[in-house]
Amino acid sequence: MAPVTRNIGLSLGADICWPLCFEGIMRKLDLHVRHKGDTVSFNVERVSIEPFNLRQDVKYDVVVDRLTHWYHTSREWIKKGVLMDGLYVFNNPWSVQSMEKHTSYAAMMALGMPIPETWMVPPKAYTPEQVDVRATLRQYARLFDLGKVGEQVGYPHFMKPYDGGGWRAVSRVADEKSLRANYEKSGTQVMHLQAAVHPFDRFVRMVGFGPQSHAVLYDPDAPLHDRYTMKREEEFLTPKERQLLEDTLLTINTFFGWEFNSCESLRGADGTWYPIDFANPCPDSQVTSLHYHFPWLVKSYLRWSIYCATTQRKMRKTLDWEPYYEVAATDRSYEEKLAEYGRIARKRLEADKFEEFCQKHLSHLDEVAWEFFGTQEAKDAVRKKVAALFPAHEVEQFTELFWKRIQHWRAEQKA
Repeated sequence: MAPVTRNIGLSLGADICWPLCFEGIMRKLDLHVRHKGDTVSFNVERVSIEPFNLRQDVKYDVVVDRLTHWYHTSREWIKKGVLMDGLYVFNNPWSVQSMEKHTSYAAMMALGMPIPETWMVPPKAYTPEQVDVRATLRQYARLFDLGKVGEQVGYPHFMKPYDGGGWRAVSRVADEKSLRANYEKSGTQVMHLQAAVHPFDRFVRMVGFGPQSHAVLYDPDAPLHDRYTMKREEEFLTPKERQLLEDTLLTINTFFGWEFNSCESLRGADGTWYPIDFANPCPDSQVTSLHYHFPWLVKSYLRWSIYCATTQRKMRKTLDWEPYYEVAATDRSYEEKLAEYGRIARKRLEADKFEEFCQKHLSHLDEVAWEFFGTQEAKDAVRKKVAALFPAHEVEQFTELFWKRIQHWRAEQKA
């Protein structure tokens, strides 16, 4: 067998904790995977930012991307690598760049998902640089009564930027007075008004990485470090509900070419699960918010990266929406359509092949990760992230808090 090395690049921003754990577990795994006559080993490297020749080869087989959504130089380097060098990257950079919350709502409405009533309103203000805006508005803008729009959306509802991002400028609107006040403050932002799911009894964030998924009971009103609750999935989801939420997540992810994404859904009083926020193709990966769930995330990074690098999985450069729209055009029930979307998604993600690969080559990952997350190396990774975010007098307190939650996860896994 020929020895070959696959190169995995980590394209990072402010990430501290998960890359340290990713690298630490990879060293302990010391993989030599036999695949198609080769013995595959792995080199993990952090991607640097520097000038590049468009004809310069990209050395990586797979890149885990944490910058495409905001850092243009890395985005363009990744695009070049996909087009010219066969690079595989999480996620599709063109889709991340162009598919904002608005597009994701419209697309999933077209597929029949129960998205809450959503309106877009023109911005309250414009920047002086928009030189043609006055002539355009004078000819084509129609005066509208914001209060009447609010009535049609219904109260309560949420005003939020059409392109989203980290809870930026999100306001809960209880009545017309609140609507007008928040619109006045919105400035040049283009805003959505989206009906609230009211009342609701479950808020679940579903995180997906390749064909893998993980459900978290989420508390948006808690402090950031407590929003991801520590309940196990079976405590707040039935098997049928879990399947529905996974199908929803994987449908969205494969539709847009996002292998790493999260979907937030609320269960309304009628028992319907309403997706409310699902254009998050670089979701939170930090131990300071994930804590108890952090080991699952790191293991998911590892499994999907190793699988794609070993098998030299080909990057899907085009999104190919037609199979989804063909299902949407049928007279099947929404539940039947969603199940079919899920089958398309799992086929695109090679879910069966992935599962077989993990059983054959990564069956020891759970044990290695369990041991790693009890080491000083793992605790140091937690402390470094805490130190980057918290004031000095709180570093020890919150390091111990997050570490204790990871140890709670380890105790459950051992049991």
